[in-house]
Amino acid sequence: MLIAQITDIHVGFEPGNPDEYNQKRLAKVLERVLEGPNKPDLMLVTGDLTERGDVDSYKRCKELLSACPFPWYPIVGNHDDRTNFSRAFPDVPTPGGFAQYVVELDGLRLVMLDTLEEGRHGGAFCEVRVAWLKEQLAAKPDVPTVIVMHHPPIDVGIDWMRTDKDEPWVARFADAIAGHRQVRAILTGHLHRPIVSQWRGTTVSICPATAPGVALDLRPMDPDAPDLRPMVVADMPGFGLHWWDRGELVTMFDFAEDPVPLAKFDGRMQGLVRHLMDERPGGGQGSH
Repeated sequence: MLIAQITDIHVGFEPGNPDEYNQKRLAKVLERVLEGPNKPDLMLVTGDLTERGDVDSYKRCKELLSACPFPWYPIVGNHDDRTNFSRAFPDVPTPGGFAQYVVELDGLRLVMLDTLEEGRHGGAFCEVRVAWLKEQLAAKPDVPTVIVMHHPPIDVGIDWMRTDKDEPWVARFADAIAGHRQVRAILTGHLHRPIVSQWRGTTVSICPATAPGVALDLRPMDPDAPDLRPMVVADMPGFGLHWWDRGELVTMFDFAEDPVPLAKFDGRMQGLVRHLMDERPGGGQGSH
């Protein structure tokens, strides 16, 4: 099973402009997902669908996403508005007033979490959400589970985008998943960069954004002394691909660009391909 992930779309950064930069970047990513060689079975849309949470931006975003011939599952980020999000996506459940739900797949569960606290840029995870998550994890402890949320619970060192390890919501989330060995990975967005880390016995994977990226600069930042460092950069719009195969999850990242091929599967490469496949158990058999 191949699961695509897009995140941090930020449609509506230029209000009233139907041809805005962020929307063009989303369209390029969707074109790559739809027309590229790796056809997903479903797609996760992990928050910050819009810049300001307005109705028109959700409408434009949904129109582009609706071209996908496979199911796609959205959650909210800190730039989203729950009320307008729910109007745009009325099929998304809102237990306890939070937009979170479970997607049951063949041998895999996706637990989609709401980490939004309106008015706050960083993550949030209150006791109501903790109770809901604990209930979902306790319901099927033997089924491999992936948690999907907007905010990563880890500190990656980019000073202006940091999640402090001592933030109360991180402790509540960590407590909720403690002891649940079926949690294989946590898939997030928010940081506009591809990042992978081990955390609390599982893997946190942060997906690159369709919107512009966050500059990789790990130097300390003094909020009282602007130093003209780049903060947001016009890198290639990216997305994630999560391959679930025989109980293992492999995460890869791709970008909406047309790379120049330096080698193709032709007669010159055929010998190498055959040699590599012959090395495997049951040699000569392809992997799919």
